[in-house]
Amino acid sequence: MSNPTTITVDDGVPFVDTVREFDAPVSAVFKAHVDPDLLAKWLGPRSTTMNVTEYNAVTGGSWRYESGDGNNPFSFRGVFHKVDPDALIIMTFEFDGAPDQVGISTTTFEEVDGRTRIVAHEVYPSVEARDMALATGMNYGVIEGYERLDELLSA
Repeated sequence: MSNPTTITVDDGVPFVDTVREFDAPVSAVFKAHVDPDLLAKWLGPRSTTMNVTEYNAVTGGSWRYESGDGNNPFSFRGVFHKVDPDALIIMTFEFDGAPDQVGISTTTFEEVDGRTRIVAHEVYPSVEARDMALATGMNYGVIEGYERLDELLSA
């Protein structure tokens, strides 16, 4: 059984907050977030394929990936503003289907009793932009992606 994923979406503010624990050391969970080959194995729901076309996970680096079910591909891109190994990733994100709507995500990695807790805080340009992202099934993709990450970490 995997650990629960808590996703908080408060009315009136353009934020999505996610908390999740993994039964793995911080170094392994962090590596799965910055290694493009590992990222492609877990990010998103099982029904989609992931093609990481650029992923330079260093401060000032950029990233881009394409995902989809084969019929409706979509892509995301952004810039890494801060990458502090085993501790912090701050990055922008932009969905190509909503150009000029750039958000920022801060993810912290913390060791808790031999496990890893990640806390992600995403800020969207507006409540409407956040709600559009949620309407795509984003929560389902996050939850199933973290279940896939559990499987990858336990292999």
